[in-house]
Amino acid sequence: MKMMKNQSRQENLAYVVAWSLLFATPLLSLYLRTTNDPYLEFNWGEVFFVWGRFSIFLVLFLIHNFLLAPLLIHKHKRVLYTSIMISLVGAFIVFQCTNRPNFARRGGFRPPKMEQRKDFPPKLDEFEDFRQRGPRNEEGPRMERRHTPPLFVGEHDVLSIVVLLLMFGANLGTKYYFRSRRDQRKLEDLEKQNLEQQLEYLKYQINPHFFMNTLNNIHALVDIDPLKAQETIRELSKMMRFVLYEGDKSGVPLTKEFEFIRNYTKLMQLRYSDKVNITVDVPEEAPDVTIPPLMLISFIENAFKHGISYQHDSFIDIKLSIKDNILCFDCRNSKAEKPNQEKGGVGLANVKKRLDLLYDKNYTLEIKDEPDIYIVELKLPLR
Repeated sequence: MKMMKNQSRQENLAYVVAWSLLFATPLLSLYLRTTNDPYLEFNWGEVFFVWGRFSIFLVLFLIHNFLLAPLLIHKHKRVLYTSIMISLVGAFIVFQCTNRPNFARRGGFRPPKMEQRKDFPPKLDEFEDFRQRGPRNEEGPRMERRHTPPLFVGEHDVLSIVVLLLMFGANLGTKYYFRSRRDQRKLEDLEKQNLEQQLEYLKYQINPHFFMNTLNNIHALVDIDPLKAQETIRELSKMMRFVLYEGDKSGVPLTKEFEFIRNYTKLMQLRYSDKVNITVDVPEEAPDVTIPPLMLISFIENAFKHGISYQHDSFIDIKLSIKDNILCFDCRNSKAEKPNQEKGGVGLANVKKRLDLLYDKNYTLEIKDEPDIYIVELKLPLR
């Protein structure tokens, strides 16, 4: 998070410096002109006029930088971005072409009238008269030639539109540059974090106490219910295969993660009596998407570790659902007076850090620690 804030400050600082230099340009230009020409005076009206034209571009830049560019870069809504951009550029064209600077009305620059010299050659005079008025018409007066401006878009308007598009392109290029720097640093941190997480998973995620207790339960089932003992061994082997071969990958199919959660809770149920009410609602089918492995099991293991009481009735409720391409995870457990002191599992602080690295701000995690119940609600976008 600190890295992202620093990158954002650097980007905003670059924009402030660029626009400050741009607005200082007319001041510097007018200062140099008045310094070199003693007959010119410093005219603030000219500066304010240029600043007014720059302000239009500044407002459009702010709209694009804070509203439109995030649609394309962060949310990848290309159609919406393109539609709004076309509308914005169209509105700018209409405004630019209907609000051209009127130099005559503003007391601006008028071409001076040139007096004809007495010794001006008659032939050149006739040629100038012909150029200005056109050929004589024997049956009527001369036809005057008039220079009419374009009907709608002029050269100044085309230049303004090109500058606007270049400004938007430069804004997108700058944002992509800073985003690539952020992604590169996040990737380096993620690779380091994944390496640490792999070591944690091998040591603690499915800890030796869990396997020892599960094997003891299976040993007891061999004489009581051999078929159930065989089924339990198969589920245990599936879990071991998942941890060894899938736990070090960046993403696993959602169906495998669901299957792992079901097997984990089934094996944990063998350890407890009927005083512990364990409910698991996991969909049998899931979309063909991936999810970081062993992300959800950390919260489930925490529920078994701190929510089970051997003296009083306790419960664990686990529910998984998919709504609008978002995975909703809800885990609730009672709070034991003396929680299980077995060591293992990945701390919630590390889980939150991993979520930040993988999903940035595109996830929601709410943890409610109430007097008698502990609630974890997690929403992850499916990729």
